[in-house]
Amino acid sequence: MPHAKLTIDIPAHTWIGELSRQHPATVFQVVTGTPGDDVGIGLVRLVASDPLPIITEIQARETVERLELLWKHDDEALLQVETTNPLPLLPVWRAGVPLEMPFDIQDGRATWEVTTSQSRLSALRTQLEDLGIGFTIDHVREIDASQADRLLTDRQRAVLREAVEAGYYRTPREATLGDVADRLGVANSTASDVLHRAEDHVIHWFAEEHMSG
Repeated sequence: MPHAKLTIDIPAHTWIGELSRQHPATVFQVVTGTPGDDVGIGLVRLVASDPLPIITEIQARETVERLELLWKHDDEALLQVETTNPLPLLPVWRAGVPLEMPFDIQDGRATWEVTTSQSRLSALRTQLEDLGIGFTIDHVREIDASQADRLLTDRQRAVLREAVEAGYYRTPREATLGDVADRLGVANSTASDVLHRAEDHVIHWFAEEHMSG
């Protein structure tokens, strides 16, 4: 079963494609998304120096039917957005491909990681092409290529590697979470979320391999 990593060009005529290009330093993290009868519904974490003006811009878009601010703290906000044009996620919904969440959209581009059958991966490619969504395939590999590939995603490995090299796991610690985030050029919350997911996978793998029975 192949694991694929793709870079997606979010169409500029979608609200998230347009605004992410207008605010290239802002991170739109898609936490989850589901199709509705007439709209797409998604949870989006917004990371910006001042989220409020961007939230106002989102509300002003014609394709945004409803926006709810679930919480806001300093440079972050969590939004529930209902849109009549959920074009960026239509290809995965139509192809029946499970997309790894969350994923970030920044400056009009997103990185997707999927693990699915070869036939569904081909269907995803066809859907992207049919909808006119630009993309590049960064890599495709079999998920049993190595134990490390099965255990962690590329992004989780990269963040974990930065944390280790920075001294985040040394005793006493030689780097803070903020230091790791700065090395990666991401928000503290993003670094924390990815690290926690990686740690969870590693700990559960260790427990199953060495502590079972």
